[in-house]
Parts: sequence; C-alpha cells; structure tokens
Amino acid sequence: MGRPDDGGVLRKSVLAHRGRIAATAALFIAHQSGEALVPLLIGVVLDRAVTTGDPGALAIWLAVLAADFTMLSAAYRFGTRVGLLAGVRADRALRLQLAARVLDNRGGADNGLPPGALVSIATADARRTAMVNFMLPHGIAAVVGVAVASSALLLMSVPLGLLILLGTPPVMLLMKALTGPLERRASDQQEQVARAAAVGTDLVRGVRVVKGLGVEGAGVARYRSVSRASLAATLHTSRAEAGYSGAVLAVNGVFLAIVALVGGGLAAAGDISVGELVSAVGLAHFMAGPMGTFGEIIGAVAGGRASSARIARVLKTPPAVAEGERCLSEVVGEIEFSAVGGGKLTKLNLSVRAGELVGVVTGDPAEAADMRRFLGREADPDSGKVTLDGTPLRDLDLDALRTSVLVPPHDADLFEGTVVENILAGTIGEIDRAGRAAQVEQMAAVLPEGLDTAVTERGRSLSGGQRQRVALARALHADPPVLVLHDPTTAVDPATEAAIAVGIRDMRAGRTTIVLCSSPALLAVADRVLLVEDGAVAATGTHADLLGAHERYRELILS
Repeated sequence: MGRPDDGGVLRKSVLAHRGRIAATAALFIAHQSGEALVPLLIGVVLDRAVTTGDPGALAIWLAVLAADFTMLSAAYRFGTRVGLLAGVRADRALRLQLAARVLDNRGGADNGLPPGALVSIATADARRTAMVNFMLPHGIAAVVGVAVASSALLLMSVPLGLLILLGTPPVMLLMKALTGPLERRASDQQEQVARAAAVGTDLVRGVRVVKGLGVEGAGVARYRSVSRASLAATLHTSRAEAGYSGAVLAVNGVFLAIVALVGGGLAAAGDISVGELVSAVGLAHFMAGPMGTFGEIIGAVAGGRASSARIARVLKTPPAVAEGERCLSEVVGEIEFSAVGGGKLTKLNLSVRAGELVGVVTGDPAEAADMRRFLGREADPDSGKVTLDGTPLRDLDLDALRTSVLVPPHDADLFEGTVVENILAGTIGEIDRAGRAAQVEQMAAVLPEGLDTAVTERGRSLSGGQRQRVALARALHADPPVLVLHDPTTAVDPATEAAIAVGIRDMRAGRTTIVLCSSPALLAVADRVLLVEDGAVAATGTHADLLGAHERYRELILS
C-alpha cells in the first residue's frame, strides 16, 4: 500500500497559516538557541570563574546565565501560545471547508460515507491535520538548535563538530524510513474508527426501532464487532507508534553516546578544557531534545497525511448535480415528469396542475424515493426531464428551485431548541395555521412547556409521531409554491392522521402539493391519485374510484 493521497490539503493548510507558523518558529528558535547556550555558559563559568576563583567573573556569567533562562522561558511561552493559535485556526478552517462542502446545494459530499464517518473526518481528522501547523515550528526550531550546537562544537573541536554535522542527516533519514508502516497503520485505524462511529450513530438514531423489534442483542453484537475491529486497528497502530518511539530513542541514544565518547577522549588528551568537556557533554544531552523532536514531527506529519487524505476525499467528491442559472420571475406550480428514467423509474410520464393536491402511490418504495430525489434535485434522472412551469429543473438556480419546490427529508430530523423554534426554522411569523394543520397544538398540550418545550438533538426527546408533526408543521409554515411530502404521517394514530389530512388540504388550497404515501386518510383528500407501478403510471383517478376498481391499488392501500 502506498502513501495516502491528501490532494494537497496538508500543504494548503500549512501555507494558509504560514505567517503564524513563521512567528512561532522564530520564538521557538529563540528558545532552542537559549537552551543550546546553557551548557556553553556553564562551561564558561567553570573555565573563567570557578577555575580562576574570580568572584566578579562568577557574578557576571551567572547573571548572563539567568538572562538566558529568562529569554528562553518567555520565548517558549509566547511561542506555544502563537503555535496553538495557529493549530486552532487551521482546525477551524478545515472544519469550515468540510461544512461548506457538506452543505453545498449540489450535494454529493456524503456519497458512499455513513453519517458517523463525516463526523469523524470533521473532528478527529481535521484536528490531526491541523496539529501539523503546531508541530512544524518545533521541527524548524529543532534544526536550528542542532545547527547552533554543531557550530559551538566546531568552535571547541573540529572532530566533535564534524561528527554532529555528518551524523545528523543519516539519523534523520533513518527515522524518516521508520514512518512508512506507522502512516499506513494510522490510515487504517482512522477508517476503522469512522466505521465504528457510523454504526454507533445508526444504532442511537434507531434505538426505538431496535427496541420495538426486540433485536437489541443483534445491535449490540454488530457494534461489538466493528468496535473490536477499531480496537484491533488502534492497538496495531499503538504498537507501531511504540516501536517507532523506541527505535527513535535507540538511534538517538547510540548517536549521543558516540558524541560523548569522542568528547571524553579529546578531554583526556588535553585537546579541550574541563569547561569545554562539560559543555560538549551538555550539548550532546541537549541535542536529545531536537533529535527526538524530529521523530515527533515525522510521526505527526505521517498521521496528518493520513487524516488529510480522508479530508481530501470529501472535498474532492464531485457534486451530485450541476448548478443551474435560470430563475423564474413567478412560480405557478405546474410539475411534469416527461419520460423520466433513473433508479426504479422507467419513462415515467405524469403532470400535476398548479394548485392541485395529488397523491402518489408506488408499488415499490424505491420508486417514491426516486421521485422525491428528482423533485428535490438530490440527483438528476438518467433520461427524460422534470419541469417546473415548463422549465427543466436542471436549468434552474438551485437556491431558487428549493425555495419554490420544497422537498423535506423523509426522516423527521429536528434541531436542538424548542418546538416553536424548530417550526420557524430561522424564519419569523405566526405558526398558528401550520401548527393547527399538523396537529402540533394538540401535541403541545401534553408537553411540559407546550410549544416552548426543549427539543434535544435530532428530536430524540419526542416520540416518532411528535417529530413527524413538528417536521410537517415546519414544511407547511414555509408555504412554498410546490410542496412534496413523503409519508408524513406514518407514526401518528389514525384519528390524528385524518385531522392532519384535512389540515393539509385546507392550508395548501391553491398551492401545488404532492404526497407520496399509501395513507387512506391523505389519499382521500387528494384531488387526484396516481398509481406508479414498475416505474410508470399504471392508473389515475380519485382514491374512492381506484379503491373500488383497481385490485393492485386496493392491495397496496389495505396491506
């Protein structure tokens, strides 16, 4: 397996924050230089003050040493602050890019990805990629620290300096070669974690269904399986990281031991003073920090590349549909399917007149889903066209289209907030008519705080029927020229469903409404009902007529 292709995401993230990275690097360079000066100053104190017994020189050099400590401490503090800010801003920028792509009207960002995977990419992967912005200045400062230490050693002793200068590149190349398995395992681990998050999300969202079917054991077993796979991948990666860290320590330890051994030999031969020997050993010890940083940087970049490749996969996913350019000055509300093919539909021809309430019954639920997708332009048909007032939907501006043709999601997902806030959905105005039509007022009477009752994430604090009524009220309150509803009352009781059907008919009078369902109550109030079978219209008429004359229709409605 080769390296993951991150599509330039990591490089662009670094370039976008190069100013803060440069400022952080400058501060960390000052810190590393100050750290390198400490053993040198201690050697000077020994040679010029302790050995000579000069108290004045001792005071001066100790003051210089204190000033050095003050400078390196301040540089590290401010460098960490600026570096963390760079990392946080990079994380935020990546999340905004992902959010913009996911919210793009043209869709397609979640193609082939379960819900939990997008959450994992937008959080863990964005954070790991952004962390490179914080770690990179440490690497630059480590290079400078090694250069300062090597220069000082060259001035003290050419053999020691050459040993450092010639030995560092092979050590860095060796550490770089050790990151290959780590990068591959990190990529696999992130995939497994995302898969476990996706399964967990599905189970939480469908917990009531799982309990209703009595299959809690199967759900637990499924999550346990993917969780164990994620744990195995994490342990695999952790072993690789532990092995890598151990190898880095071993390589650094051997290299620094050689430096100390050579320095000790030179001191024994009288080629360097006692102070210079102490400085050489101190510099050798100091270099363990920068050399270890090289390993951390390489490991961070390896993890960052694996994460940025997953981010790039989302950002580079092609849109599901193309943007149109036309806008209708006035929307009448006539909808027509002309020889539409795609999914389960085969040359579907049907028309809905402006202001008409039409029910559509399908022999296969996938046919209803395909109609809903094409009307909402989540996808375009493979053949034929869907038009609004004679204009193909694919030619219309997406924002204008979705204002004119509202196709709420099949699942009644709600937002955190109150019931009334979910119905308003950021708009203003009264919700009385929509609330009455969707029977929300009846529901609010049994809620602790009525319409001001708090709703938890995705509406999980409400029952399925309550969520459907709030979602329906939200769609009715929007009052679009064309409204497409897909099974809006499957979770409510028959009496409430009948009241909702009348409410929809009254509130949508004069507005085009298409209801994809098999509900007798909703179909009974429709002006016309279409039966779609095998991808095409098989029958049309009123609900009463079809119920009495068409066996297949009767079978679908009464089953």
